[in-house]
Amino acid sequence: MEYRIEHDSMGEVKVPADKLWAAQTQRSHENFEIGVNIETMPKEIVHAFGILKKAAAQANAVLRPEKMTEKKLDAISKACDEVIDLTLLDNFPLVVWQTGSGTQSNMNANEVIANRGNQIAGEKILHPNDDVNMSQSSNDTFPTAMHIAAVLMIEDKLIPSAKELIETFKKLEKENEGIVKSGRTHLQDATPITFSQEISGWRSSLERDVELLELSVKPLYELALGGTAVGTGLNAPKGFGEVVAEKVKDLTGKPFVTAINKFHALTSKDELVFAHGAIKALACDMLKIANDIRWLASGPRDGLGEIFIPENEPGSSIMPGKVNPTQCEAVTMVAVQVMGNDVAVGMAASQGNFELNVFMPVCIYNFLQSARLLSEAIVSFNKNCAVGITANKEKMHHNLHNSLMLVTALNPYIGYENAAKTAKKAFKDNISLKEACVELGFLTEEKFDEVFHPEQMV
Repeated sequence: MEYRIEHDSMGEVKVPADKLWAAQTQRSHENFEIGVNIETMPKEIVHAFGILKKAAAQANAVLRPEKMTEKKLDAISKACDEVIDLTLLDNFPLVVWQTGSGTQSNMNANEVIANRGNQIAGEKILHPNDDVNMSQSSNDTFPTAMHIAAVLMIEDKLIPSAKELIETFKKLEKENEGIVKSGRTHLQDATPITFSQEISGWRSSLERDVELLELSVKPLYELALGGTAVGTGLNAPKGFGEVVAEKVKDLTGKPFVTAINKFHALTSKDELVFAHGAIKALACDMLKIANDIRWLASGPRDGLGEIFIPENEPGSSIMPGKVNPTQCEAVTMVAVQVMGNDVAVGMAASQGNFELNVFMPVCIYNFLQSARLLSEAIVSFNKNCAVGITANKEKMHHNLHNSLMLVTALNPYIGYENAAKTAKKAFKDNISLKEACVELGFLTEEKFDEVFHPEQMV
């Protein structure tokens, strides 16, 4: 491999000749061989750095035109565009397990943008610290990248996937109107419900989760940029935070603003904890819905068997013909991962000292993994399972009329205790509720038929 020599404040470093990064990135690459090629900084953070570095250059051009010339702005902007569209992603090799402030990832972005900008300009006009990092610090750029990435992930990926599944459930509700089935509580038979009512519970849960996600995004619109090293804004021109937030808003189409208190913005990650809580809420509901569906589809002969779901692949290497609810299983595993990530996000947010949180990379790594996995799991579940759900009407009818909890309809006529005796006798003697009720002398056959209508109990 061919190398070139780069230098930083600590001296010279050998860097692969075909890469755009420089000395500080190379040092981190060599010093943190933890999770290499597996747990690198998420591409969403790289994308966010491209946005914020371009916005910062634009703000500097407005506030410090003698430093950020049009020529430098043009070179930085064009290089940032390549970072934003991930063309230069292979020049961002650093792992999550680095400095807790994300300093090396900030410098990775500075070095790549400076070197690529110089290539574009055809001359060496950009310095990674003096030009690309102008008016900034790792301590305000990394939390800014975290918020940008989190907002884009939730609004552009997670919420749309949930809304797609909501639309599927709306369609299933209409298709299954009027189908009455046995309800269940505590995994035991309960009073009747329509299948469309059951689906409406799933749909409404997801609609509420979307509301919570939309609420949780709002605090993430505040950006730390402008606080520099400790929140005082040292070395940034007056008004930099406001101007750069406006530029980020223009680049993303999202209503980003500068954080009111930069000391809070640098040291607290409460907004991410809050937003991840909404992600966890969606994961909890998805786990419940997936469990409902695989229970209802259990069988095909010895389970509940009240619905059919798509058969996507063989389910056993030894049992011929077996098919499993694999999409449901994938969703539930992702939900468990999200719940575990929530602990990591919360613990990371609680750490750090004085003016800086120093668990930021692990915080955003888990946050983005949760949102990404959950979004993709929902899309897969919708496409490969939910859209193909159909009711087994015959089994639903059989289970409904076989349920002892239909006896609840008799409460107004024979009382709770006599209804309980009826149900217990029917179960013990393996006879119908009608037979039990008549044998016990609580109602005549004619009166029983007059008041007992399961389909009207919904």
